[in-house]
Amino acid sequence: MNRLFTALIVGAMVLGVLVGWILNTNLPAAEAAAWASNLQIVTDIFLRLIKMIIAPLVFTTLVAGIAHMGDASEVGRIGVKTIGWFILASITSLTLGLIMVHILQPGSGLNLPLPAEGTAAPGVDMAKFTLKEFVTHLVPSSIVDAMARNEILQIVVFSVFVGTAVSAVDDRAPQVLEVVEQGAQIMLKVTGYVMKTAPLAIFAALAASIATKGIEVLFTYAKFVGGFYLSLGLLWGVLILAGVIVVGPRMLKLIGQIRAPTLLAFSTASSEAAYPRTLEELQKWGISRKVASFVLPLGYSFNLDGSMMYCTFATLFIAQVYGIELTIAQQVTMLALLMITSKGMAGVPRASLVVIAATLTFFDLPEAGIALILAVDHLLDMGRSATNVVGNSVAAAVVAKWEKQIEAPPEPQPVPAE
Repeated sequence: MNRLFTALIVGAMVLGVLVGWILNTNLPAAEAAAWASNLQIVTDIFLRLIKMIIAPLVFTTLVAGIAHMGDASEVGRIGVKTIGWFILASITSLTLGLIMVHILQPGSGLNLPLPAEGTAAPGVDMAKFTLKEFVTHLVPSSIVDAMARNEILQIVVFSVFVGTAVSAVDDRAPQVLEVVEQGAQIMLKVTGYVMKTAPLAIFAALAASIATKGIEVLFTYAKFVGGFYLSLGLLWGVLILAGVIVVGPRMLKLIGQIRAPTLLAFSTASSEAAYPRTLEELQKWGISRKVASFVLPLGYSFNLDGSMMYCTFATLFIAQVYGIELTIAQQVTMLALLMITSKGMAGVPRASLVVIAATLTFFDLPEAGIALILAVDHLLDMGRSATNVVGNSVAAAVVAKWEKQIEAPPEPQPVPAE
């Protein structure tokens, strides 16, 4: 079934590009845009369905997982290990992006004139991206409001409190725990229904994009896009190698097992779209439910490896375009700054662009340089989203290994003699 689903996703991607190209080349721009708008309805409905299940799925699986962990000390121990891995992965992602942009020099040679002073970055709202807003954003003022707006980080905070409280009750509140576990099972079943529509949504998304922007969008900024995807490929290699070192060769099987949610995240440019299926595949591979349901939601808030690499890569690309050189000290400071600010990505619209814009402002780089990457940001977001899925899957496997929470693979059944 998993192979069939992967094949359907790949087929939908190819067909979507083909149909979009046909519409773009054979119809006037206005008619192609109209077709794209109608196709986009399918994608919008799919993403709404995903958002519909994210909040209850995160809440039920996380509360149930924490309640089964034992006591608060176990939660704290797993939390420390998880955050420790996230920090290492963050440093690796940011540093690798910095190194690769220097090696590839995707913006060198353009030497664009500096924009007029005070020119703002188009389409990026930085008003809420402050330390105060980020810290206060961690804690929900209302869990109902947090769930209504799919604020994963706030849902995680609330779920940790509830799960810890349930585990601290003498009899573990069996009726409440049973309701939560049954709710998790129901939401996983709903997830299965929603996922059956994924290939259709992928086809519609790609067809709509190509129909309006043309096949040229795949080749625009080829050096920048190609360099970034090469860097993502290297990051994948580093993360997988680290996973193999900690977990063992079985890690490679996990990477193969998450290919469907990874392709889903890539095609829809949404890590959220892949969350339910990723959680399911991690448990099928052998990671215990309590570890998978604890690490994965935290990863969606604190371990966006692809997005962090993009921050350093795109920031220095913009500096190169304008012929601005940063000192080693400035670049080290940039890594430290991004290490902190990237943790505020969750819940901020167009988060990567906001972080990049904040970094540009901090180092007096032209903030209007954001306009240079807006045209291909969606294409790059596809790679970032897929990388986030891989990074969080590796993190879950590593923490599960440290906690001895990986089930042994089933023994092969002997073939009966004829």
